[in-house]
Amino acid sequence: MTAEAIAIHKGGDRSDVVRLPSAEAVGTSTFALVATMRAPGVVLGAWPAMVAIGVVLALVLQGFLSRVHGLAPAEVTVLALVATALGAVGAKLYYRLTHMQEPGNRSLAGLSVQGFVITATATFVIGGTVQGVAVGHLLDATVPALLVGQAVGRLGCLLGGCCAGVPTRSRWGVWSSDRRIGTRRVPVQLMESAAAGALALITTVIAWLVPTSWGGLLFVGGLAAYVVVRQVLFPLRGLPRATRHGRRVTLAVALIAATGALMTPLFG
Repeated sequence: MTAEAIAIHKGGDRSDVVRLPSAEAVGTSTFALVATMRAPGVVLGAWPAMVAIGVVLALVLQGFLSRVHGLAPAEVTVLALVATALGAVGAKLYYRLTHMQEPGNRSLAGLSVQGFVITATATFVIGGTVQGVAVGHLLDATVPALLVGQAVGRLGCLLGGCCAGVPTRSRWGVWSSDRRIGTRRVPVQLMESAAAGALALITTVIAWLVPTSWGGLLFVGGLAAYVVVRQVLFPLRGLPRATRHGRRVTLAVALIAATGALMTPLFG
């Protein structure tokens, strides 16, 4: 590509054009969508690939647990696919509503897990009710799957420069990028992934061994425990909070819900 520059004096016309030195460069063209997704330290395509793997693993686990809970795996899988599609839309809408100051983005960037969970849960509740399925057991068979998907998806966040941690000089920091600067950071994505994986294992064991007790309580407890983890890790992210007291309120509500879910079988 060759570029030729010209300058016109302020208030001048075409007769006053001054030609500036030209410049030449050689490069490789690419699609605009690919160009906008590139960033320092980012593995292109890692995020959608890890999310897709997480969805597949979640569907397999949910199918297994739905059979344990006496549900029809085929019906649950169809409902899960619908919930996943609607959840993706909800994730995008939730992000746009909570980030109104940011410019619009046509790509997959800018998805909120809160929006996905809210929309997907509503889909399971409404769809399960219409199908005549025991909604409580449906949700209990679903929460381990949601946690597995999140555990795998957060690995994609690390490779894709999403939800990056704050820079650190600590030896346990991990070199990663926030799509602008690559440096050693607090591995908040790995920490959240590990926590989600541990909760997925715990809830899977409970859903497998105690499939008929307190339908829906496992969903509340597992989801509340994950929300507690997210709120504890939020200050380690390199993004400012949108509200002053939102994190504290959410953390308090999640702690109450998790405690209630834990204590109900003991004293209920």
